[in-house]
Amino acid sequence: MQFEVIAKCHITRARVCRMELAHGVTMLPTFMPVATQAAIKGLTPQQVESLGITLILNNTYHLNLRPGIKVLDEAGGAHKFQGWNRNLLTDSGGFQLVSLSKFTKITEDGALFASPFNGEPTMLTPEESISIQHSIGADIIMQLDDVVSSLTVGPRVGEAMHRSVRWLDRCIEQHEKSGRKDKQNLFAIVQGGLDPALRDLCLDAMIERKDQVTGYAIGGLSGGEEKDVFWKIIKQCADRLPSDRPRYSMGVGFAEDLLVCVALGVDMADCVFPTRTARFGVALTFKGPLNLKLGKHTKSMDPIDKSCPCPTCASGMSRAVLHHIVTIETAGAHALTIHNLVFQARVMGGARDAILEGRFPEYLRSFFFDYFGDTGYPEWCVNALRSVGVDLMQGVDVPLVKGSGVRWEYSDAA
Repeated sequence: MQFEVIAKCHITRARVCRMELAHGVTMLPTFMPVATQAAIKGLTPQQVESLGITLILNNTYHLNLRPGIKVLDEAGGAHKFQGWNRNLLTDSGGFQLVSLSKFTKITEDGALFASPFNGEPTMLTPEESISIQHSIGADIIMQLDDVVSSLTVGPRVGEAMHRSVRWLDRCIEQHEKSGRKDKQNLFAIVQGGLDPALRDLCLDAMIERKDQVTGYAIGGLSGGEEKDVFWKIIKQCADRLPSDRPRYSMGVGFAEDLLVCVALGVDMADCVFPTRTARFGVALTFKGPLNLKLGKHTKSMDPIDKSCPCPTCASGMSRAVLHHIVTIETAGAHALTIHNLVFQARVMGGARDAILEGRFPEYLRSFFFDYFGDTGYPEWCVNALRSVGVDLMQGVDVPLVKGSGVRWEYSDAA
């Protein structure tokens, strides 16, 4: 990996970076769409690449189950298997310790899974996780970490954090003896739950291993914790992680979350949100989400967003036809998936441009006013951005909203 910081915001901790990997350059900050099973649901790799996306995510656990390592090895890796020519990141399988917890038993050796397909037991050790990721051939590979739900409290959180550090050492050893360090880049994952003291201990240990990893992720969040706790953990980690390494916040997908994380110093994020919400008939826009299942869109000949360059909007595809086919015809899900991925790219691309041009605080104020101005600013976003010198409330008369503040259209009256 060649990693270079190109520009920094003069007020916040946001930055623009150039990250060159074996399959090309990815500019940061960026959002990574999730192709869990080696596919963005509903789109071909060529369609995804045509949208300007240069980095996507595959999942180690699922690809190990199906199609399996033998098939991936015969194909020459996941790039060739799925026909993807750009950069690829693989999750280690650690998240499945939470999402498939009823099938999982954790030991010091690793995670013993019962396959959700046939019940067959599979032991995923740190060494095995790295070996699988070597077969996948991802440009960025993640350590196997011991993940607990972000709402977990008590001794299990500390146990998982310390084990994640020990498992990182085993991942490093396996990766270093593989001879693949020049092609595949290992990231460490900071754990510690919602406990700042545990996070600091984990940061201490993982920063000590800086010369043996090429980047860092902030894990164990986006699991239902309060947003005012979420951003403080992100800030704590981003403030301490080395400035010459990429910083990746795992599982973040809402536009407001992305921009807060960027302002706090995060470079990369991933989430299933934009593609999953498309399949439920929701289009993401700079004025907030549009629920195209609602009857108010029945006769609208307008595109989702007249200013959007995505193929769905640029072709003039109307809200009316999307309302007619969404959640019924696969073409509707495809059209919304394309639009939502371009929306995420526009949010992050706009942030990069604003940082380069020295107007990132103004970009934040403009985005939040357009997105939340008619409903109220999420108080947690205001608090988070104030912590890095940007006051969203300055010069505007917008109410504060407690809680997550997530926007959603539930009815035609919305």
